[in-house]
Amino acid sequence: MSELSYLEKLMDGVEVEWLPLSKVFNLRNGYTPSKTKKEFWANGDIPWFRMDDIRENGRILGSSLQKISSCAVKGGKLFPENSILISTSATIGEHALITVPHLANQRFTCLALKESYADCFDIKFLFYYCFSLAEWCRKNTTMSSFASVDMDGFKKFLIPRPCPDNPEKSLAIQSEIVRILDKFSALTAELTAELTAELSMRKKQYNYYRDQLLSFKEDEVEGKRKTLGEIMKMRAGQHISAHNIIERKEESYIYPCFGGNGIRGYVKEKSHDGEHLLIGRQGALCGNVQRMKGQFYATEHAVVVSVMPGINIDWAFHMLTAMNLNQYASKSAQPGLAVGKLQELKLFVPSIERQIYIAAILDKFDTLTNSITEVSRVKSSCARNSTNIIEICYLVSRSRK
Repeated sequence: MSELSYLEKLMDGVEVEWLPLSKVFNLRNGYTPSKTKKEFWANGDIPWFRMDDIRENGRILGSSLQKISSCAVKGGKLFPENSILISTSATIGEHALITVPHLANQRFTCLALKESYADCFDIKFLFYYCFSLAEWCRKNTTMSSFASVDMDGFKKFLIPRPCPDNPEKSLAIQSEIVRILDKFSALTAELTAELTAELSMRKKQYNYYRDQLLSFKEDEVEGKRKTLGEIMKMRAGQHISAHNIIERKEESYIYPCFGGNGIRGYVKEKSHDGEHLLIGRQGALCGNVQRMKGQFYATEHAVVVSVMPGINIDWAFHMLTAMNLNQYASKSAQPGLAVGKLQELKLFVPSIERQIYIAAILDKFDTLTNSITEVSRVKSSCARNSTNIIEICYLVSRSRK
């Protein structure tokens, strides 16, 4: 019997009770202890979670990158073990199951299962269902200085409880769903690791050939040494308020909006049209280079580049990438690139024919190297399967009534 057939048998004739999230969980907001009080951070032994923990160590966590002291805990109360953290502001929807008593920063809301439902739910079943909650969160945000979840709607989000009148069967159904999704997670992790290793090798090959193609003996190649300011026009983008940017494209919000590290969302008006390069201007990742075609909006955190006649824009993209512009960033708490400093950088500019030839070769390598969407699809497959399997089961049960 296949796994899904077994699930269908478990779900045969099963009723599903839908409970508001606030009825199932106690909700608490995270916080950051004062950084000015050294005793809050010295010799800490209490896990304090941030988004970096999920990014670096995954979604099931038993330890944190940073720890705080007991004197930093408000009211002496920690978030309980086996509770779920979900980001309800900034990077919305990211979540993790925390297996130890802990605290978290203010980006997170803690979902702690109420005692009255402790024997009704498998916490890992709820963790997997939070992928569906995360998707709801991303679609239901309020915009101010930064995005945050509509918390009134959040509390009303419905949580499924299969077979409410038979707790033993309910937990058996939940356990089987968890077992299948655990298997999906393991396969996803294995495949992601393999793909990431393959992409790393491709990247090394690309960097080697790129450096070979962009290195010249000036007495052997036609061309001239020039500054970036002589071959490109560079200008910082324009400021736009956060409340004028939405996460997804809609009828009137049709123009992609780019900041220093990529797309921020969509806006109603464009600032640029045509073929350009964007250089990240502020932040730890400043100096990254992107190609842009069409209509878009660039914020003040990006430098918009237009090339002069006699310069191939694709060659310029590869050349700027190879120059590692991040090394010219200011050494401060908020690293940044000065347009004037960039314009003074010198490089050897070959003939337009050679530029086109080099760009064509490197574009082929770039296509092979940057198949990141493949890895992203694999990483998100478990999330889709989590929601899909649970929802399929309930559709099966409903169709048999």
